[in-house]
Amino acid sequence: MASILRAMNLGKQVESGGQPLVILHEVSFSVEPGDSLAILGASGSGKSTLLGLLAGLDVPSSGTVYLDGVDIFSFDEDERARLRGRLAGFVFQSFQLLPALTALENVMLPLELHGASDARERATAALQRVGLAARLSHLPKHLSGGEQQRVAMARAFVVQPKILFADEPTGNLDAATGGQIIDLMLELNGAQGTTLILVTHDEVLAQQCGRQLHLAAGRIVP
Repeated sequence: MASILRAMNLGKQVESGGQPLVILHEVSFSVEPGDSLAILGASGSGKSTLLGLLAGLDVPSSGTVYLDGVDIFSFDEDERARLRGRLAGFVFQSFQLLPALTALENVMLPLELHGASDARERATAALQRVGLAARLSHLPKHLSGGEQQRVAMARAFVVQPKILFADEPTGNLDAATGGQIIDLMLELNGAQGTTLILVTHDEVLAQQCGRQLHLAAGRIVP
């Protein structure tokens, strides 16, 4: 089976005080379809930078990324955005919900952007699946942090992406709620066959993923 994602000699450096600062050193690995991978590391280890490169949100200084067999850095920024829209979903630490839209409207939005005629029905089903059937008409400000993250997960999974990128999705939640969110994310990962790439600093949560990749000072370590 072909890898859904392959990083090849991926490097990133920036200028800092007139000197080059290396953030990532020739990182290489692959992920198979349906896998769940946790990227671990202390603050400053390069894990969020790596996630941004894997998703094509940032451009590497060296190396490249193949997503579903496509060299994403052979594309320009607009072409990468279209590829992400077709293949990927995202869950962030800060939820990234639109405050003026209800939970249902937030989940409907990506479906409407894809031109789905059944956006309301699919969004309703997605929110029911994450346990928010009674919260469809609530604005984000009237939801708890855990509920907001469930809405964000429903929005990410509703378009049935091939791959989901999650950047510290439990970072703003207490331990118990965070554990519930990871459980739910992995349940959806298994049910839909969506590949999950998760960045976290929490070893306990990471152990629930099928694989773990540890970063230290921008390098993969055992």
